[in-house]
Amino acid sequence: MSRVQDKTIPFAWKKRTSKADVIPVHRAKGFGQQAFIPAMVKGMSVSLRHFFDNVATRKDVTTIEYPEEQPHKPERYRGLHRLMHREDGAVRCVACQCCSTACPAHCITIVAEDTGNSNEKRPSIFEIDELRCVVCGLCVEACPCDAIRMDGGIHAPPVERRVDSILGKTDLLQRGTLSAAIQGGTGADEWRDQPLRPNAAKLPSDS
Repeated sequence: MSRVQDKTIPFAWKKRTSKADVIPVHRAKGFGQQAFIPAMVKGMSVSLRHFFDNVATRKDVTTIEYPEEQPHKPERYRGLHRLMHREDGAVRCVACQCCSTACPAHCITIVAEDTGNSNEKRPSIFEIDELRCVVCGLCVEACPCDAIRMDGGIHAPPVERRVDSILGKTDLLQRGTLSAAIQGGTGADEWRDQPLRPNAAKLPSDS
């Protein structure tokens, strides 16, 4: 015998009631109220008032007229890359590949060539894809020769073709200047003969 036909099983329906209160909403009367015409007129009047105030006084305008008006750039702003020069005008880069190795976006391509000096190389190709660059500045921090910088304060311009965003060695050298850093350092032991500055960090052996 099925459970439906079994008379011994108690079965009862329970009426479910909602505990939520019913809030009556009074509809606006009249065509003007139902079409929200007064509300639209009030909103448009506020917009027009702010529009004419901003055109006349520009007291609440925070938008700048870019690119004619440039925004304020902080002191450590990272802009376009540039390659620094030596005293003779040559590039300071020695093609050590430190910047391309540290770059997380792999946007730097360097091909080294001989300079005639057995102790040094130079880049025959130095390219940076500015569209792939994430502007992290790790290439500047990794360079041991102060050869690459991003402190020119120049923002990457918009381009229509992707090939125009790839900057070569000539483009990077045009924005570069003479670096005041000492190429190659001062020697391994020369610093030991110099007097220790008062604010300089001391070695463990000095204590």
